[in-house]
Amino acid sequence: MPEKEPSENAFYVKLKKRGLIHLEGPDRHDFLQGLITNDIKNLTPEKPLYACLLTPQGKFLHDFFLIEGNDFTLLDCEGGERAQDFFRRLNMYKLRKDVQISIEEHNAVYAVFGAPIGIGDPRDPEMGNRTFEKPDLQEKPFEEWDINRIKLTIPDGSRDLIPEKSTMDEGRMDQLNAIDYDKGCYIGQELTARMHYRGLGKKHLQTVALDSLPEKAELRSSCYELGLALVKA
Repeated sequence: MPEKEPSENAFYVKLKKRGLIHLEGPDRHDFLQGLITNDIKNLTPEKPLYACLLTPQGKFLHDFFLIEGNDFTLLDCEGGERAQDFFRRLNMYKLRKDVQISIEEHNAVYAVFGAPIGIGDPRDPEMGNRTFEKPDLQEKPFEEWDINRIKLTIPDGSRDLIPEKSTMDEGRMDQLNAIDYDKGCYIGQELTARMHYRGLGKKHLQTVALDSLPEKAELRSSCYELGLALVKA
C-alpha cells in the first residue's frame, strides 16, 4: 500500500534535552534484558520499546526509548548530565559482556504529528512519531508537545519522576507500555511486581488544573494551565 501523505496540518516539535546511547556487540540484548523493565525480545527495527532502569529497590533512575538498527541498539534518553549518569550506570553493569557503549550527550529528536515520518511513540499513539531527522514540515513550539503530553498524563523523565525516589506505580508506567510483568528478572523487579499485584501504591501522577490543585498535591511539570502532580490515590 502507498504511504499516506502528510495532512495539511502536519507539524513537528523539537524536543528538549535529549541524549543518545549507542550499543554494539553480540551481547547487547542479553545485557539490556537483565537491566530494564521491558522485554527486549519484543524489540524490532519496526517496533521501538519504552522502558526504565531502576535501582535494586525498584526506584526510578532513567526512562528511555529503545530503537533497533543494523547490528546496533540506540537508547533515546534524557540528555546532558542525565545521559552521562545513564552511561556511567550501564558501564558499571557491563562486566564481561561483549558490548560496546558510546554516548552523545546532546542529540536532536523531533516529534511529528500528522505525517508518516519516523517511528510511533510506544507510550501512546496520540504522542505522534519520533525521528532523529528534521522533518520538512511546519515547526511548532515545544509547548504544543508538552501540553499534549500532560493532557495524556505521561511523565517526562526526571521532570516528573524523581530519580532514586519515584516508583513505577506512581508514574502509571505500566499503562504506558514501559513494563513487562512476564519477562525474566531485572533490577528492581521484586518491588515493582509487588506494588503492581498488591495495589500498594498510595499516590499517582494525575493531570491537574493549576488553579485548582488538590490538597497536598506535589506539582511536577506544567505547561499553560495544566500540570502533572503526585496526588494521593
